[in-house]
Amino acid sequence: MKLGKQDPKEGEIRLTPENTEDLWHIERVLGVGDRIIAKTWRRFKATEDDSGEKKSVTMKLGVEKVEFSPHANRLRVTGKIIEGTPEEFVQVGAYHTIDIEENFPVSIIKDKWMAHHMARIKQAIAETKRPKLGMLVLDENKAIYATLRGFGVAYELELENNASKRDDKFDEKTQAFFGEILKKLQSSQVGKIIIAGPGFGKENLTKFIKQKDAKLLQKIVFEHCSYAERTGINELLKRGVVSKVAAEERSENELVLMEKFSTELRKESGLIAYGKKEVAGAVAASAVETLLVIDELLRTDKEIERIVEDAETRKVKLVVFSHESDGGRELSGYGGFAALLRFKMR
Repeated sequence: MKLGKQDPKEGEIRLTPENTEDLWHIERVLGVGDRIIAKTWRRFKATEDDSGEKKSVTMKLGVEKVEFSPHANRLRVTGKIIEGTPEEFVQVGAYHTIDIEENFPVSIIKDKWMAHHMARIKQAIAETKRPKLGMLVLDENKAIYATLRGFGVAYELELENNASKRDDKFDEKTQAFFGEILKKLQSSQVGKIIIAGPGFGKENLTKFIKQKDAKLLQKIVFEHCSYAERTGINELLKRGVVSKVAAEERSENELVLMEKFSTELRKESGLIAYGKKEVAGAVAASAVETLLVIDELLRTDKEIERIVEDAETRKVKLVVFSHESDGGRELSGYGGFAALLRFKMR
Protein backbone atom coordinates (compact mmCIF):
# COMPACT_ATOMS: atom_id res chain seq x y z
CA MET A 1 0.00 0.00 0.00
CA LYS A 2 1.20 3.48 -0.85
CA LEU A 3 0.12 6.44 1.25
CA GLY A 4 -0.50 9.68 -0.63
CA LYS A 5 -2.26 12.96 0.15
CA GLN A 6 -3.54 13.44 3.71
CA ASP A 7 -5.90 16.28 4.54
CA PRO A 8 -6.90 16.14 8.24
CA LYS A 9 -9.22 19.13 7.86
CA GLU A 10 -11.30 17.38 5.19
CA GLY A 11 -10.80 13.91 6.68
CA GLU A 12 -9.22 12.74 3.41
CA ILE A 13 -6.52 10.09 2.93
CA ARG A 14 -5.30 8.99 -0.50
CA LEU A 15 -4.22 5.36 -0.90
CA THR A 16 -2.87 3.27 -3.76
CA PRO A 17 -3.37 -0.50 -3.35
CA GLU A 18 -0.51 -2.60 -4.72
CA ASN A 19 -1.89 -6.11 -4.26
CA THR A 20 -5.01 -8.10 -3.36
CA GLU A 21 -4.33 -7.78 0.36
CA ASP A 22 -4.35 -3.97 0.06
CA LEU A 23 -7.78 -4.10 -1.58
CA TRP A 24 -8.98 -6.19 1.35
CA HIS A 25 -7.57 -3.65 3.84
CA ILE A 26 -9.35 -0.80 2.04
CA GLU A 27 -12.62 -2.77 2.15
CA ARG A 28 -12.19 -3.18 5.91
CA VAL A 29 -11.64 0.58 6.33
CA LEU A 30 -14.57 1.71 4.17
CA GLY A 31 -17.99 2.12 5.76
CA VAL A 32 -21.45 3.26 4.69
CA GLY A 33 -21.54 7.06 4.74
CA ASP A 34 -17.89 7.48 3.79
CA ARG A 35 -16.99 9.19 0.51
CA ILE A 36 -14.44 8.12 -2.07
CA ILE A 37 -12.82 10.06 -4.91
CA ALA A 38 -11.40 8.09 -7.82
CA LYS A 39 -11.14 7.94 -11.58
CA THR A 40 -13.76 5.76 -13.24
CA TRP A 41 -15.72 5.26 -16.44
CA ARG A 42 -19.24 6.58 -17.03
CA ARG A 43 -21.35 5.80 -20.12
CA PHE A 44 -22.46 9.06 -21.77
CA LYS A 45 -25.41 9.20 -24.17
CA ALA A 46 -25.65 12.24 -26.46
CA THR A 47 -29.26 11.32 -27.38
CA GLU A 48 -31.94 8.96 -26.05
CA ASP A 49 -31.37 6.45 -28.89
CA ASP A 50 -27.60 6.64 -28.63
CA SER A 51 -25.91 3.45 -27.36
CA GLY A 52 -23.51 5.67 -25.47
CA GLU A 53 -19.75 6.03 -25.16
CA LYS A 54 -17.63 5.36 -22.08
CA LYS A 55 -15.95 8.52 -20.77
CA SER A 56 -13.16 8.79 -18.19
CA VAL A 57 -14.28 10.86 -15.20
CA THR A 58 -13.08 11.72 -11.71
CA MET A 59 -15.94 11.15 -9.31
CA LYS A 60 -16.87 11.61 -5.66
CA LEU A 61 -19.21 8.87 -4.48
CA GLY A 62 -21.18 8.41 -1.25
CA VAL A 63 -20.45 4.86 -0.11
CA GLU A 64 -23.52 2.61 0.28
CA LYS A 65 -22.21 -0.84 -0.62
CA VAL A 66 -18.72 -2.40 -0.65
CA GLU A 67 -17.90 -5.78 -2.22
CA PHE A 68 -14.45 -7.37 -2.16
CA SER A 69 -13.65 -10.10 -4.70
CA PRO A 70 -10.19 -11.60 -4.01
CA HIS A 71 -10.48 -13.87 -7.06
CA ALA A 72 -11.23 -10.97 -9.41
CA ASN A 73 -8.59 -8.76 -7.74
CA ARG A 74 -10.94 -5.84 -7.38
CA LEU A 75 -13.05 -3.92 -4.89
CA ARG A 76 -16.48 -2.67 -6.00
CA VAL A 77 -17.88 0.43 -4.29
CA THR A 78 -21.46 1.47 -5.06
CA GLY A 79 -23.30 4.65 -4.11
CA LYS A 80 -24.76 7.94 -5.28
CA ILE A 81 -22.66 10.41 -7.24
CA ILE A 82 -21.95 13.56 -5.21
CA GLU A 83 -19.88 15.43 -7.80
CA GLY A 84 -17.46 14.81 -10.64
CA THR A 85 -15.51 16.18 -13.58
CA PRO A 86 -15.96 16.73 -16.47
CA GLU A 87 -19.42 17.83 -15.26
CA GLU A 88 -21.15 17.15 -18.61
CA PHE A 89 -20.45 13.41 -18.21
CA VAL A 90 -21.57 13.18 -14.58
CA GLN A 91 -25.17 12.87 -13.36
CA VAL A 92 -25.22 14.00 -9.72
CA GLY A 93 -27.56 11.86 -7.59
CA ALA A 94 -27.40 8.85 -9.91
CA TYR A 95 -26.02 5.53 -8.71
CA HIS A 96 -22.62 4.37 -9.89
CA THR A 97 -20.13 1.60 -9.11
CA ILE A 98 -16.38 2.26 -9.00
CA ASP A 99 -14.04 -0.69 -9.43
CA ILE A 100 -10.90 -0.18 -7.35
CA GLU A 101 -8.01 -2.31 -8.60
CA GLU A 102 -4.30 -2.72 -7.95
CA ASN A 103 -2.34 0.49 -8.65
CA PHE A 104 -5.67 2.37 -8.78
CA PRO A 105 -5.39 5.45 -6.49
CA VAL A 106 -8.42 6.26 -4.35
CA SER A 107 -9.14 8.97 -1.77
CA ILE A 108 -11.22 8.03 1.25
CA ILE A 109 -13.06 10.75 3.19
CA LYS A 110 -14.46 10.07 6.66
CA ASP A 111 -16.20 12.32 9.16
CA LYS A 112 -13.99 10.66 11.78
CA TRP A 113 -10.98 8.40 11.38
CA MET A 114 -10.71 6.01 14.33
CA ALA A 115 -7.45 4.63 15.71
CA HIS A 116 -8.14 1.15 14.36
CA HIS A 117 -8.60 2.57 10.83
CA MET A 118 -5.18 4.22 10.97
CA ALA A 119 -3.62 1.12 12.52
CA ARG A 120 -4.90 -0.97 9.60
CA ILE A 121 -3.46 1.43 7.03
CA LYS A 122 -0.08 1.36 8.78
CA GLN A 123 -0.27 -2.41 8.88
CA ALA A 124 -1.00 -2.60 5.13
CA ILE A 125 1.95 -0.34 4.35
CA ALA A 126 4.22 -2.49 6.53
CA GLU A 127 2.94 -5.73 4.99
CA THR A 128 3.77 -4.52 1.49
CA LYS A 129 7.44 -4.57 2.50
CA ARG A 130 7.27 -8.09 3.96
CA PRO A 131 7.87 -11.24 1.94
CA LYS A 132 4.78 -13.39 1.64
CA LEU A 133 4.97 -16.82 3.19
CA GLY A 134 4.15 -20.27 1.80
CA MET A 135 3.42 -23.33 3.96
CA LEU A 136 3.52 -26.95 2.77
CA VAL A 137 2.52 -29.85 5.00
CA LEU A 138 2.95 -33.37 3.62
CA ASP A 139 3.49 -37.04 4.28
CA GLU A 140 3.92 -39.97 1.89
CA ASN A 141 0.24 -39.83 0.86
CA LYS A 142 -0.90 -36.23 0.87
CA ALA A 143 0.31 -32.65 0.49
CA ILE A 144 -1.39 -29.32 1.28
CA TYR A 145 0.05 -25.97 0.22
CA ALA A 146 -1.21 -22.63 1.55
CA THR A 147 -0.07 -19.03 1.57
CA LEU A 148 -0.42 -16.58 4.42
CA ARG A 149 -2.27 -13.47 3.26
CA GLY A 150 -3.49 -10.32 4.94
CA PHE A 151 -7.00 -11.74 4.99
CA GLY A 152 -5.97 -15.12 6.40
CA VAL A 153 -4.70 -18.47 5.15
CA ALA A 154 -5.39 -19.21 1.46
CA TYR A 155 -5.31 -22.93 0.65
CA GLU A 156 -4.04 -23.29 -2.90
CA LEU A 157 -3.21 -26.98 -3.42
CA GLU A 158 -4.42 -30.26 -1.91
CA LEU A 159 -2.78 -33.23 -3.60
CA GLU A 160 -2.96 -36.97 -2.99
CA ASN A 161 -0.32 -39.57 -3.89
CA ASN A 162 -2.14 -42.68 -5.14
CA ALA A 163 1.06 -44.74 -5.33
CA SER A 164 1.12 -48.02 -3.42
CA LYS A 165 4.31 -49.82 -2.44
CA ARG A 166 2.83 -52.94 -4.00
CA ASP A 167 2.41 -51.06 -7.26
CA ASP A 168 5.03 -51.67 -9.98
CA LYS A 169 4.82 -47.97 -10.79
CA PHE A 170 5.32 -46.83 -7.17
CA ASP A 171 8.51 -44.88 -7.88
CA GLU A 172 7.09 -43.35 -11.04
CA LYS A 173 3.88 -42.20 -9.29
CA THR A 174 5.79 -40.86 -6.29
CA GLN A 175 8.07 -38.87 -8.59
CA ALA A 176 4.98 -37.45 -10.32
CA PHE A 177 3.54 -36.53 -6.87
CA PHE A 178 6.73 -34.69 -5.94
CA GLY A 179 6.84 -33.12 -9.41
CA GLU A 180 3.41 -31.53 -8.93
CA ILE A 181 4.47 -30.17 -5.54
CA LEU A 182 7.70 -28.77 -6.97
CA LYS A 183 5.82 -27.07 -9.80
CA LYS A 184 3.59 -25.33 -7.25
CA LEU A 185 6.54 -24.23 -5.09
CA GLN A 186 8.37 -22.86 -8.12
CA SER A 187 5.38 -20.85 -9.33
CA SER A 188 4.39 -19.45 -5.93
CA GLN A 189 5.47 -15.82 -5.51
CA VAL A 190 6.59 -15.97 -1.88
CA GLY A 191 9.68 -14.93 0.03
CA LYS A 192 9.91 -18.03 2.22
CA ILE A 193 8.35 -21.50 2.27
CA ILE A 194 7.91 -23.64 5.36
CA ILE A 195 7.84 -27.39 4.66
CA ALA A 196 6.64 -29.57 7.50
CA GLY A 197 5.06 -32.91 8.21
CA PRO A 198 5.31 -36.27 9.97
CA GLY A 199 7.34 -39.21 8.68
CA PHE A 200 9.79 -39.18 5.81
CA GLY A 201 7.72 -37.22 3.30
CA LYS A 202 9.60 -33.96 3.67
CA GLU A 203 13.03 -35.69 3.63
CA ASN A 204 12.17 -37.48 0.37
CA LEU A 205 10.80 -34.27 -1.13
CA THR A 206 13.99 -32.46 -0.12
CA LYS A 207 16.09 -35.00 -2.03
CA PHE A 208 13.83 -34.56 -5.04
CA ILE A 209 14.09 -30.75 -4.94
CA LYS A 210 17.87 -30.97 -4.54
CA GLN A 211 18.05 -32.98 -7.75
CA LYS A 212 15.61 -30.84 -9.75
CA ASP A 213 16.02 -27.29 -8.43
CA ALA A 214 18.67 -26.99 -5.72
CA LYS A 215 18.45 -23.17 -5.78
CA LEU A 216 14.87 -23.34 -4.49
CA LEU A 217 16.15 -24.81 -1.21
CA GLN A 218 17.55 -21.38 -0.31
CA LYS A 219 14.08 -20.07 0.51
CA ILE A 220 12.79 -23.23 2.22
CA VAL A 221 12.69 -23.71 5.99
CA PHE A 222 11.98 -27.20 7.37
CA GLU A 223 9.82 -27.73 10.43
CA HIS A 224 7.82 -30.52 12.04
CA CYS A 225 4.05 -30.86 12.36
CA SER A 226 1.90 -33.80 13.40
CA TYR A 227 -0.48 -34.04 10.44
CA ALA A 228 -0.47 -33.51 6.69
CA GLU A 229 -3.87 -31.82 7.00
CA ARG A 230 -5.16 -28.28 7.47
CA THR A 231 -4.72 -28.88 11.19
CA GLY A 232 -1.00 -29.14 10.42
CA ILE A 233 -1.07 -25.58 9.04
CA ASN A 234 -2.84 -24.39 12.19
CA GLU A 235 -0.26 -26.22 14.32
CA LEU A 236 2.54 -24.24 12.67
CA LEU A 237 0.66 -20.99 13.35
CA LYS A 238 -0.05 -21.79 16.99
CA ARG A 239 3.52 -22.88 17.73
CA GLY A 240 4.92 -19.53 16.60
CA VAL A 241 6.83 -21.03 13.66
CA VAL A 242 5.41 -18.47 11.25
CA SER A 243 6.61 -15.37 13.09
CA LYS A 244 10.01 -16.97 13.56
CA VAL A 245 10.36 -17.49 9.84
CA ALA A 246 8.72 -14.42 8.38
CA ALA A 247 7.62 -11.43 10.54
CA GLU A 248 4.05 -12.21 9.62
CA GLU A 249 2.08 -12.28 12.80
CA ARG A 250 -1.58 -11.54 12.29
CA SER A 251 -3.09 -14.96 11.49
CA GLU A 252 -0.81 -16.62 13.99
CA ASN A 253 -1.61 -14.03 16.66
CA GLU A 254 -5.35 -14.52 16.18
CA LEU A 255 -5.07 -18.27 16.83
CA VAL A 256 -2.77 -17.76 19.84
CA LEU A 257 -5.22 -15.25 21.35
CA MET A 258 -8.16 -17.58 20.76
CA GLU A 259 -6.19 -20.41 22.38
CA LYS A 260 -5.66 -18.18 25.43
CA PHE A 261 -9.35 -17.18 25.42
CA SER A 262 -10.45 -20.84 25.23
CA THR A 263 -8.08 -21.82 28.05
CA GLU A 264 -9.46 -19.14 30.37
CA LEU A 265 -13.01 -20.10 29.41
CA ARG A 266 -12.39 -23.77 30.28
CA LYS A 267 -10.77 -22.79 33.58
CA GLU A 268 -13.71 -20.51 34.42
CA SER A 269 -11.10 -18.03 35.62
CA GLY A 270 -13.31 -14.98 35.18
CA LEU A 271 -10.58 -13.36 33.09
CA ILE A 272 -12.58 -13.17 29.86
CA ALA A 273 -15.72 -11.48 28.63
CA TYR A 274 -17.72 -11.88 25.43
CA GLY A 275 -20.81 -10.32 23.94
CA LYS A 276 -21.66 -6.60 23.80
CA LYS A 277 -23.04 -6.18 27.31
CA GLU A 278 -20.25 -8.09 29.08
CA VAL A 279 -17.45 -6.46 27.07
CA ALA A 280 -18.92 -2.95 27.43
CA GLY A 281 -19.07 -3.41 31.19
CA ALA A 282 -15.48 -4.62 31.31
CA VAL A 283 -14.31 -1.65 29.20
CA ALA A 284 -16.18 0.80 31.44
CA ALA A 285 -14.49 -0.77 34.51
CA SER A 286 -11.04 -0.46 32.85
CA ALA A 287 -10.68 -4.24 33.25
CA VAL A 288 -9.83 -5.02 29.61
CA GLU A 289 -6.27 -5.89 28.66
CA THR A 290 -6.93 -6.97 25.05
CA LEU A 291 -10.06 -6.42 22.99
CA LEU A 292 -10.87 -8.93 20.22
CA VAL A 293 -13.31 -7.99 17.47
CA ILE A 294 -14.29 -9.27 14.02
CA ASP A 295 -13.53 -6.71 11.29
CA GLU A 296 -17.03 -7.04 9.81
CA LEU A 297 -18.66 -5.90 13.08
CA LEU A 298 -16.57 -2.73 13.19
CA ARG A 299 -18.10 -1.74 9.86
CA THR A 300 -21.70 -2.75 10.52
CA ASP A 301 -22.42 -2.45 14.24
CA LYS A 302 -22.49 1.11 15.61
CA GLU A 303 -22.77 -0.06 19.22
CA ILE A 304 -19.61 -2.16 18.93
CA GLU A 305 -17.87 0.74 17.19
CA ARG A 306 -18.79 2.97 20.16
CA ILE A 307 -17.46 0.42 22.68
CA VAL A 308 -14.22 0.08 20.70
CA GLU A 309 -13.85 3.87 20.59
CA ASP A 310 -14.28 3.97 24.37
CA ALA A 311 -11.64 1.24 24.75
CA GLU A 312 -9.22 3.13 22.52
CA THR A 313 -9.49 6.23 24.74
CA ARG A 314 -8.49 3.97 27.65
CA LYS A 315 -5.41 2.73 25.73
CA VAL A 316 -6.74 -0.83 25.50
CA LYS A 317 -4.90 -3.08 23.05
CA LEU A 318 -7.21 -3.79 20.10
CA VAL A 319 -6.86 -6.82 17.83
CA VAL A 320 -9.10 -6.82 14.76
CA PHE A 321 -9.71 -10.34 13.45
CA SER A 322 -10.40 -11.17 9.82
CA HIS A 323 -13.82 -12.81 9.53
CA GLU A 324 -12.32 -15.10 6.85
CA SER A 325 -9.47 -16.46 8.98
CA ASP A 326 -9.55 -19.55 11.20
CA GLY A 327 -9.17 -17.40 14.31
CA GLY A 328 -11.93 -15.11 13.08
CA ARG A 329 -14.31 -17.99 12.55
CA GLU A 330 -13.51 -19.21 16.06
CA LEU A 331 -14.20 -15.75 17.52
CA SER A 332 -17.48 -15.59 15.56
CA GLY A 333 -18.70 -18.47 17.72
CA TYR A 334 -18.63 -16.03 20.66
CA GLY A 335 -20.48 -13.26 18.86
CA GLY A 336 -17.34 -11.87 17.21
CA PHE A 337 -16.60 -9.63 20.20
CA ALA A 338 -14.59 -10.64 23.26
CA ALA A 339 -11.99 -9.44 25.74
CA LEU A 340 -9.10 -10.76 27.80
CA LEU A 341 -9.24 -9.11 31.23
CA ARG A 342 -6.64 -7.79 33.67
CA PHE A 343 -8.75 -8.76 36.68
CA LYS A 344 -12.01 -10.50 37.52
CA MET A 345 -15.19 -8.45 37.30
CA ARG A 346 -16.88 -10.42 40.08
